[in-house]
Amino acid sequence: MNLKDHIRTIPDFPKPGILFYDISTLLAHKEAWQVAVAQLTEVVAPYKPDILAGIESRGFLVAAPLALQLGCGFLMIRKKGKLPGETIAFEYDLEYGTDVIEIQADAVAPGQRVVILDDLLATGGTLAAAIGLLRLCGANPVAAACLMELTFLQGRDRVDIPVTTLLRYDE
Repeated sequence: MNLKDHIRTIPDFPKPGILFYDISTLLAHKEAWQVAVAQLTEVVAPYKPDILAGIESRGFLVAAPLALQLGCGFLMIRKKGKLPGETIAFEYDLEYGTDVIEIQADAVAPGQRVVILDDLLATGGTLAAAIGLLRLCGANPVAAACLMELTFLQGRDRVDIPVTTLLRYDE
């Protein structure tokens, strides 16, 4: 099955000049979604994660069912102010400014093996920040996996852990 056949492209979203790769059509197609989860399971299982981390928000859709499949925990990496209780924050640079991501202070234990999941690897900034945040907490981010990658943005060059993507878009 070619999973690209189940990704809808939407031009000029969220702003002119951007081609948005929409995974909602993949999620809605039960066979394609099962194939995607099975492929991610094969990729992630060898890293023997204790917990999977999903990056807000589409990363949650990828990480949660995969955690269930692998029999491990799931934690959410969210934008600032979205999590209750005590949180640990990590500020990182954007092209024009900064942003902050957080996890709950008790979401991960020191030394836990973490695989980070998201729907898309683009510039790599948020993934690099997630790695930094997990390390700040004492966790051991061992790998990352995404459904798609925009290879022309060279996002994987910004991270120092293995990254696997199921689909690659070169332009």
